[in-house]
Amino acid sequence: MKASKIVYKPVGLALGATGGALAGAVFGQVWKRLGHDEDAPDATDEERSWREVLLAATLQGAIFAFVRAVIDRSGATAVKRLTGTWPG
Repeated sequence: MKASKIVYKPVGLALGATGGALAGAVFGQVWKRLGHDEDAPDATDEERSWREVLLAATLQGAIFAFVRAVIDRSGATAVKRLTGTWPG
């Protein structure tokens, strides 16, 4: 196993946890800025429309994917700087 991969494992785990919290906070702010006073709906929320549930799920998924990509790429870049090889 490459040294860069070993170095990246704990870094990736820590960054992943941080990224999840960050993505959740960003999604909450975006949802409010879109004019929604309430929390985003769950898929089983009977009081919310299909449109609102699907919009929230799509937006949340896009934000989480974006934040994860930024964090994963940044972590891999940092590991390459430390070890000289990409952790892939």
